[in-house]
Amino acid sequence: MNKYWKSIEELNGSKSGAHNVPEIPLESSTPMDILADEHNHKSSSRRDFLKWCGISFVSATVLSACENPVKKAIPYLNQPEELIPGKAIWYASTYQLGNEYCPVLVKNRDGRPIKIEGNTRSSISQGGTTARVQASILSLYDNGARYHHPIKNSKPVSWEEADADITRQLRAFSREGKRMALVCPTLISPSTRRLLQDFASGYPGMEIIFWDAVSCSAIREAHRISFRSDAFPDYRFDKAELIVSFSADFLGSWVAPAIFAKRYAGTRKLSDENPTMSRHIQFESRFSLTGANADERMVLKPSDEVRLLLALYDAVARKTGNQTLGAPEVTYDVEQLAHDLLELKGRSLVVSGHNNIDIQLLVNVINSMAGNYGSTLDMDAPLHAGHGDDRSFETFVSELRQGRFSAVMFHQTNPLYHYHQPEAIAEGLEKTPLSVSFASTREETAEQCLYVLPDHHYLESWNDACFKKGYFNLVQPAINPLFNTSQMQDTLLRWMNIRQNFHQYLKQYWTNHLFGTQTEYRDAEAFWKHSLQTGVFEQAGTEPARMTFYTKGLMEAFARLKTAAISASGTEFVVYPHLALFDGTGANNPWLQELPDPVSSVAWDNFAAVSQAFAEENRLREGDIIRINDKLELPVLIQPGMADDCLAIPLGYGRTKAGKAAEHLGGNAFLLSRWDGENRLFAGLLPAWEKTGSGHQFARTQTHFSMEGRAIVRESTLQKYRLDPSAGNELRAYHDKHKVTLYPEDTYEGHHWALLIDLNACSGCSTCVIACQSENNVPVVGKDEVRRRRIMHWIRIDRYYNGDAVNPDIVFQPVMCMHCDHAPCENVCPVAATTHSKEGINQMAYNRCVGTKYCINNCPYKVRRFNWFAYAQNKAFDYHMNSELGRMVLNPDVTVRERGVVEKCSFCIQRIHEAKTTAKIERRRLKDGEIKPACVQACPSDALVFGDLNDKTSRVSAMIKDPRNYQLLEELHTLASVSYLTRIRNR
Repeated sequence: MNKYWKSIEELNGSKSGAHNVPEIPLESSTPMDILADEHNHKSSSRRDFLKWCGISFVSATVLSACENPVKKAIPYLNQPEELIPGKAIWYASTYQLGNEYCPVLVKNRDGRPIKIEGNTRSSISQGGTTARVQASILSLYDNGARYHHPIKNSKPVSWEEADADITRQLRAFSREGKRMALVCPTLISPSTRRLLQDFASGYPGMEIIFWDAVSCSAIREAHRISFRSDAFPDYRFDKAELIVSFSADFLGSWVAPAIFAKRYAGTRKLSDENPTMSRHIQFESRFSLTGANADERMVLKPSDEVRLLLALYDAVARKTGNQTLGAPEVTYDVEQLAHDLLELKGRSLVVSGHNNIDIQLLVNVINSMAGNYGSTLDMDAPLHAGHGDDRSFETFVSELRQGRFSAVMFHQTNPLYHYHQPEAIAEGLEKTPLSVSFASTREETAEQCLYVLPDHHYLESWNDACFKKGYFNLVQPAINPLFNTSQMQDTLLRWMNIRQNFHQYLKQYWTNHLFGTQTEYRDAEAFWKHSLQTGVFEQAGTEPARMTFYTKGLMEAFARLKTAAISASGTEFVVYPHLALFDGTGANNPWLQELPDPVSSVAWDNFAAVSQAFAEENRLREGDIIRINDKLELPVLIQPGMADDCLAIPLGYGRTKAGKAAEHLGGNAFLLSRWDGENRLFAGLLPAWEKTGSGHQFARTQTHFSMEGRAIVRESTLQKYRLDPSAGNELRAYHDKHKVTLYPEDTYEGHHWALLIDLNACSGCSTCVIACQSENNVPVVGKDEVRRRRIMHWIRIDRYYNGDAVNPDIVFQPVMCMHCDHAPCENVCPVAATTHSKEGINQMAYNRCVGTKYCINNCPYKVRRFNWFAYAQNKAFDYHMNSELGRMVLNPDVTVRERGVVEKCSFCIQRIHEAKTTAKIERRRLKDGEIKPACVQACPSDALVFGDLNDKTSRVSAMIKDPRNYQLLEELHTLASVSYLTRIRNR
């Protein structure tokens, strides 16, 4: 029988790490201090406590109902015609930041955006989102970190004064032939790129430099060498039957996870009609989200990955009659892997996440020999990603440091944080007469610039996007600007003395360049309005690309790789984008800070992850602080599945100028990235390091409950599944046969709501966690409260290891309220605050709950949450609920809970009632799929299905009959309305 475990302590049979309260003192206020802050007096005495205990349940119920926060309502003087109070308006828009892209719909209530959903009209993303996209709504209301007005020399300045001064200087520099630069990340907006060209033409000497903090420019450069074409292929995971990945975390943070997750999941879902699935092999040094979902995972140091990739090339080259390299021997069976790649010619896919041109060239050749170009690698409609030019940026930094630029501007780039030598940027800015940042929020580079001219948030902006050739999206504002800011494009237009705002410029661009490509609309205005309403315009087709693969210079590149791989020795490192914070641009978002990493389960910190063997060899304990190269101090995390003699460190932390939620958390791992003359590398030999003697307590979740030998997670293999569709789920039949209950059988005459989760499709990405938090006003509690196990998320992503600590498998399992038909929590509530609805939903009456926590103790799934404090308007929890602007993100359909109240998942009951009311008004029956709780709607892989069990034609009714279907702890016979499909691996 498989052995599942959640922590090293649990694996070794020690419960100290899994169950005991941490003994390390916590950093912030004690619980009694926080209570004192709430009531503005000293903590209560024992007599006061007994006095309160003497109040009757009825009195307590009344008092709870009186504690709701004061709400202020201001009526409209002139109400907009399209606005109906209490009725949501939806705007189509697009989330984009560098290489990140997602078409979205923005829910607007009474003039304020409150929720982000994926735009299902986009055939690229098909409605998928990520945790970062879901959380982007909160950054709109970041009162503390957003710049409120233009700044010069750290003092407020008017836009008119700033425009006049900067325009005067730019014109003078142009006349004198001085050099100027505007630094941007990858821009997927065709109209903005055209505007930048116009701007550079209007100011001779202006250079546009593209640079990405997390670079993937090696992919584009390698394809420029291989095909003599500037193309970034679209990776069609949906067409691949065999996926071989070398450290490409395409489900987490590599290129386009919202798009790739849906494509990948489509090849992993099983049914009686389709008993096949793709096979996924992952080679990596750290435990990535993608590696956790692989069928087979090999743990290798970065240099060993290169050796294996070279050996795979030789094996494929021998079988196809191409020139070999004489690669070093490896222990992995590359001959069999090469055979499988060629057997599935045109139906396999090899990818690498390393930003190394030679490695990407090697991957290109293997894919070419395997016949993947034109099938799983789409070159006809490539992606507009990876435009950052690392070589050009290195030249820029060198010349900036020498004082060769008279003016430099930064748009959505923060090199004083993201660059590995920030002192070079700072030195160059001191020598530059004019420095301008268009940052919308506080950042390290902006604070060093002469001018800060704050940009709009994307939800206040006009723009467009073209992430894939022929597929266009629009960005439109969902709210008027909250502060005295100006969109960067509008600022440039003023400096160019063009009497046109960017909205007009954008509309004219679409009329001139896109309207003429179709004949469906009678005029340009109709085309524009329709595109704006849907947010999407997709051209009918693209001409096939005529590609010729060039091999000149490839053997030299491979020889360089071979030499470097053979000579590599010693401890290595890899730094990688954090799943939630990515490159740290949105680090001041408390939703993302408190989101536990799916693999490590750590929140509010980054770390240096090492293997257990490395920790034992170097006498490291979890939490020990190490100092690397006198630049970076980080706590050690012992991570199962890590490569020996290797450290892995997430990026996105170590901010010094970002806002109260982000500053001075963790260390800046960008300082370990480096430039080798050809590539910006994020892996290599670890510099000198030492222990500091200090310790650290992680804010870590999901390690205090174990399975206690119970089969909560169930999995099997594809081979066994084909012989028996119930493979791995044998306990279901046993529990059904031996069930004993005192409850009468439940019948539901109307609806009976249920949720089903396909563990084959669920990647553990945690998008559902942030979507639920956004929809249901779930509070942020902070690092110390997470350490005390008081995190408030209504959904948790349980992570189970299977196997030994060297290279275990991982299974992710989303767990929320099970909405049991025989709910143990309902029997024990003394005030009937938790009840069962006629539609099978376990309900909570917040104004009746008196906080006995009997329901929490009686819940076998541990999914109920207790409000230890009033998190809203409490200075001890100084996050978004503590300011009037931050509370604008709250959903008015969901109560903000008070101290002493129990809360939990409600299946988004407000959405259920809204859909039922709409159907009733329209005099029709509810349609299957019409109701989607926040977690279901946000999931990029469609792993969650919600519906009515009494509707025999619904998807959930059909899927619940699947032989793989099971419920958690079936032996308790709680009859949960949430069920799962067993995880199947294609070994």
